[in-house]
Amino acid sequence: MLKRAIPYLLLIVSGLSLTLAFAPFSMWALTIPAFAIAIRQIIKLKHTPFFAGWLFGMAWFGAGISWVHVSIADFGGLPLIASVGLMALLCGYLALYPALAFKLTAKCVKPQLWPLALPLFWVLAEWLRSWMLSGFPWLSLGYSQINSPLAGFAPIIGETGITALLVVIAASLAIINSKRTLLSASAITASLLISGILLHQHTWVSPTKSYSVAMVQGNIPQSLRWVPEQDASTMEKYLSLTETVWDSDLIIWPEAAVPKLEPLAQPYLTQLNERAFVEDTALITGIVNFNWETDEAWNNLIVLGKKTPDAAYPDYQYFHNNRFSKHHLLPIGEVVPFESLLRPLAPIFDLPMSSFSRGDFQQQNLVANGIHLAPAICFEIAFPRQVTANINSDTDMIVTVSNDAWFGNSHGPAQHLQIAQMRALELGRPVLRATNNGITAFIDHKGRIDGRLPQFESANISAPVIATTGFTPYYHLQDFGVGLLVLVLFICAWRLRKS
Repeated sequence: MLKRAIPYLLLIVSGLSLTLAFAPFSMWALTIPAFAIAIRQIIKLKHTPFFAGWLFGMAWFGAGISWVHVSIADFGGLPLIASVGLMALLCGYLALYPALAFKLTAKCVKPQLWPLALPLFWVLAEWLRSWMLSGFPWLSLGYSQINSPLAGFAPIIGETGITALLVVIAASLAIINSKRTLLSASAITASLLISGILLHQHTWVSPTKSYSVAMVQGNIPQSLRWVPEQDASTMEKYLSLTETVWDSDLIIWPEAAVPKLEPLAQPYLTQLNERAFVEDTALITGIVNFNWETDEAWNNLIVLGKKTPDAAYPDYQYFHNNRFSKHHLLPIGEVVPFESLLRPLAPIFDLPMSSFSRGDFQQQNLVANGIHLAPAICFEIAFPRQVTANINSDTDMIVTVSNDAWFGNSHGPAQHLQIAQMRALELGRPVLRATNNGITAFIDHKGRIDGRLPQFESANISAPVIATTGFTPYYHLQDFGVGLLVLVLFICAWRLRKS
């Protein structure tokens, strides 16, 4: 009985241990052995690859996105049994995708060909996961490698491509049953790691100009974020934290830093706009806009102060076009499907500011004091296709703002930062990440963190940021490159399946 249970126990352990490969633990070397062990067990359980893959996925997501439960438990207004049940439902849904990849691979080829076939089905499953029900591409394996030799492939084939390479390596190790397969797996692993190291030495883009940038972290508790009596205190706090950094070329406040609706905050925004102009700078802030006539709301970024260094007057006017409206809305948090049915059920389905309209997929860059910035709000940074679509030849850097106060002292914010690092490396642009309570950080075009603020502190941080120009191969290829790679591998597997 125990012997029969061992493969299932190993699947659970390997799934749980994958969490350690991601931030904040960042034990990236664990990814390959943990995944290889899982693949080997699924091959052994040849009659139940779907269930075995689903069990692995449950453990993987159960530990890896446990931070989601923090927001459900603290702000969802549900009893513990209901919040745990909702979390289990989410993990069970996400686990269907690896289960599908393993099932299709087992159906199409024999175990010896898994290194050639599994990458295709895994990449397809991950693509579906990033698209279905608006998408949740969190914990994709490639993100765990931001500090590993394989990171060198990111500017060419992106995070998805790194995921495919991990699958090739892990599957090669999983099928070792002879000296020949051991040598083959070792050669594949070594060649890819060495290639990654060599590629990482290459710079795909060119530095242009250095700018002084400051970011402000207000550390406003989530429980007070939308309390009207707190509005004045919050706005004064952000002004106070900005006093020492007005000499910067650019100042960034986080998502919805101004807690009043934009039409109601005009006196404050006018004051801020004029102050930034007088100080010869620009300030980007998050704010919620609301149209009283159409009853529509948008999660926005706006620019105050100088649009260009030689501007003759402050840039901001209400509804001016130097703004960005969030496109990829967070289910439940920003848009509620079937809201007439769900909102009455529990507070989690009726959170403040949970009914936004969607901005366009592709929008113009924000221009602040002559700096062109491609914006992303909150988990939009996890969608490379959207971020890439908003980068053009004028783009100097990427700005992403967030409020991760929902997730408390969990590993969610660290994973969010890791995703932003990967976007910087893929696209060769520095990323400015401003958050309410952490992790606020400067990321260079190689995905390295140049400076960061501690979580749960009210503070500001300043640093010189070097803008870049030019495009990485990934910018042009996007996921077409990795798609072609895994398709060629699968064709090879298909032709070899009867030999």
